[in-house]
Amino acid sequence: MTPAARTACAIEILENVVTSHRPADRVVSDSMRQRRYMGSKDRQAVSDQVFRVLRHRARYDWWLKTAQLPETPRGWVIIDVAAHAPEMMRTLFSGGRFGPEPLTPHERRLVEAIELHSLEPKEMPRSVVLEVPEWAAEPLQRSLGDRIEDELSAMLDSAPMDLRVNTLLATRPEAQAALAEEGVMTEPTPHSPMGLRVWRRKPLGTLEVFREGLVEVQDEGSQLLATLVDAKAGMHVVDMCAGAGGKTLAIAAQMDNKGRITALDIHGHKLERARERLRRAGIQNARCRLIEGTRDRWFKRHKDEYDRVMVDAPCSGTGTWRRNPDARWGRLGVDLEELTALQDQLLHRAASIVKPGGRLIYGTCSLLDVENEHRVAAFIEKHPEFSLLHAAQIVPVEGCGEFLQLSPARHGTDGFFGAVLIRANG
Repeated sequence: MTPAARTACAIEILENVVTSHRPADRVVSDSMRQRRYMGSKDRQAVSDQVFRVLRHRARYDWWLKTAQLPETPRGWVIIDVAAHAPEMMRTLFSGGRFGPEPLTPHERRLVEAIELHSLEPKEMPRSVVLEVPEWAAEPLQRSLGDRIEDELSAMLDSAPMDLRVNTLLATRPEAQAALAEEGVMTEPTPHSPMGLRVWRRKPLGTLEVFREGLVEVQDEGSQLLATLVDAKAGMHVVDMCAGAGGKTLAIAAQMDNKGRITALDIHGHKLERARERLRRAGIQNARCRLIEGTRDRWFKRHKDEYDRVMVDAPCSGTGTWRRNPDARWGRLGVDLEELTALQDQLLHRAASIVKPGGRLIYGTCSLLDVENEHRVAAFIEKHPEFSLLHAAQIVPVEGCGEFLQLSPARHGTDGFFGAVLIRANG
């Protein structure tokens, strides 16, 4: 592909992203598959530009508003080129075959203004520079305090690719060596004992080490949250919001394939993906069950039965913005009141299936205290039979105490929160 064709492709994919209800990574992946003519360098260049635009959408929109131009993918890409490759502007927007249309006079004035004043002029509001959507500004300030600029700045960078080694099949050094043989260089993650960080991204589906189940893609923070479950061989465990099974896989490995882990979710297509991953990883002690929600009769049938119950609750996703930059800009924003009510409901239902002496583990990928500490405090107030176990006793990560609190700036992971609650005996 020519550079101009790549630019036109980025604009088209961004148009698909903003009109789709699916996450951007899924849209990009599907778009690449539909363009089989694209080489690996083309795919990487287009993908990099799409996600760079999504990470800087607030400041790009600010420039378009200032120039009285519509906030469109074409406008975003024009600004992106002006900021990162201004010498390519005429080549990329020449109107040639497969490339985008030439710049209009109004667009040319916008490019000149950016070249004159830089992408972040002094008059640009700080909230725009830090890419903070309006709904999240106050909750983030309250939750992060004087750390807010460091954390939000860290989330403007792209996230690394982390792998979790399937310890049922290989040690970390063995998996690292197997990856190296296939040309994938990694280094051990600094906090998770089963993690590897990839130096340079490569499609994992092409690797034998992945197809044989030795590794799975999982952010180091998510690995640590699963570690917080502290499951042992022979236990009965529930992963309540299992999704595609990332934490189910990690917990099953903790149990050395002994005992039973049940993965619950309300989405059948996610559980199908989980079943596929479990088979590839050689997991034999897990089963997946589709439920209709917290009112499902399954919960009454399994009252007081489980040693560990994991609730990785639906949340605002503020901790994953560097990995999922489009999540900031949902069309309707985020209804925190609705989310916290759901989180309370999930915790209440999960408590009913924890056996006396068992543990309830609550997690989110949020940086907001209203979804994290506040939910735990509200739960304990209504369920005095549960008490808090300091997370640092299980996962001794720097900066974490009674809760597991991970963030991009402090730990180089996505933002995760975890709490362990023990049910009293008798």
